[in-house]
Amino acid sequence: MITGKNCIAGEFIAKGKVEFRTINPKLNMENPTVFVEATKEEVGEAVTKAWEAFKVFRKMSGAKRADFLNAIADEILALDKELVEMYMLESGLPEGRAVGERGRTVFQLRSFAELVATEDWRENTFDAAQPDRKPLPKDDIRKTMIPLGPVAVFGASNFPLAYSTAGGDTASALAAGCPVVVKSHPMHAGTSELVASAIVKAAEKTGMPKGVFSSINGGIQAGVDLVSHPKVKAVGFTGSIAGGRALFDLASKREEPIPVFAEMGSINPVIITPNALVKRASEIAKTYAGSITLGTGQFCTNPGLLLIVKGDHTQDFIEELAKETIALDPQCMLHPNIKSGYDKKGENVTSQSGVTVVGKVQGTLEPNYAASVVATVSGTDFLANPKLHQEVFGPFSMVVQCKNEAELLQIIEGLEGQLTGTLIAEKDDDMDLIELVDVLQNRVGRIIYNGVPTGVEVCPSMQHGGPYPASTDSRFTAVGVHAIKRWVRPVSYQSFPQELLPEHLKG
Repeated sequence: MITGKNCIAGEFIAKGKVEFRTINPKLNMENPTVFVEATKEEVGEAVTKAWEAFKVFRKMSGAKRADFLNAIADEILALDKELVEMYMLESGLPEGRAVGERGRTVFQLRSFAELVATEDWRENTFDAAQPDRKPLPKDDIRKTMIPLGPVAVFGASNFPLAYSTAGGDTASALAAGCPVVVKSHPMHAGTSELVASAIVKAAEKTGMPKGVFSSINGGIQAGVDLVSHPKVKAVGFTGSIAGGRALFDLASKREEPIPVFAEMGSINPVIITPNALVKRASEIAKTYAGSITLGTGQFCTNPGLLLIVKGDHTQDFIEELAKETIALDPQCMLHPNIKSGYDKKGENVTSQSGVTVVGKVQGTLEPNYAASVVATVSGTDFLANPKLHQEVFGPFSMVVQCKNEAELLQIIEGLEGQLTGTLIAEKDDDMDLIELVDVLQNRVGRIIYNGVPTGVEVCPSMQHGGPYPASTDSRFTAVGVHAIKRWVRPVSYQSFPQELLPEHLKG
């Protein structure tokens, strides 16, 4: 049963007076449960208990933390239909998406459990002493990774499970030995509470310390209170550039600055060579229509920008892409605010000089359903107008028609940092693909060849991050087991007696 309360170290409490409800975007009406925003005191209590738990949790064996993560996965699955139904009520997303995202969440938890079951992930190094070395002796030095401390995790709007309460940030932080305080996304407060209850049960069953996990409700102020607390040592965020940058600035201005690992905006450029258009324009148009509209375009890897060197087949391709895109049934967006933002940003882009709307879903739509849009602009106009470089979060994509390969390279070099870049090409292509890749890799975190950017595989080789503003630190990934590296730091032990070393550094 949903209580609407905050989960503070395993107890559900609500001392505040500010209330809110989630919204069913398909019915365009509020859901019945009243949620209570966390007070500053409740936020402080959650972090204080997380700090106390950290003293114990950081010393627990990897095997025990693995048991905890696997138990969380088991308890999430045990929620069964209750979780799926709540997910659908608060997101407007279909059952298949709910089940799939639940499966991904469980897989992430089990992947991190497998990772930390042994201590290999710490990348320990051992340099033996050389007391007889001349001219100076060498001490025994050993290096390992240790957890940072309590981590604040912000739930994402577009992934109520996989990037939220028990998502990748939480799973990786717990795996590292860091207690977590989640600021649940207000759009998915019910889904978050159910998952929080699963984590609480798992913590009790596996003997975790009180305070290892908390989840608070609220908006901007709750987030500010959380990041400002001196015992919070790192932040994980998935969302808008404005939100991520605000948290980054706040964390940087603290008396003790802390890292913010934020995955933010991206338009994910796709380069299509003229040769590829000649050989398979229809196939590309159909494939990309599906990618543009997948999940109503509400993915951080949505292909919002297609770059083409203008040729004889360019206009036909653009018209076919528009036709295929608007032929797909409009879908519901996550929330009225997201729909409003999509409309506003889309209108701002399409009203710019030189921009032509080639295709847009027409007619009256149900509330919160999005009209897909395909627009086009010349490379010259795109270069001259930074407003065209901004993300439109939803089923929107712009085709930029470059006059030559030099202008194409200039556009790529001038883009902000991106999560992904895609190259659609042929083996016998006339374009210098090596140069294209060289330029592209400086602007993105992941390069796709002859595929689509949507669909982020959870595996060790996945890089989900990129140069700013795709993320605040391009050296790290938010997906895959290497995400654990965000929540640890290296420490060297020099000339230490065996009995004082951590267990994984002995021997």
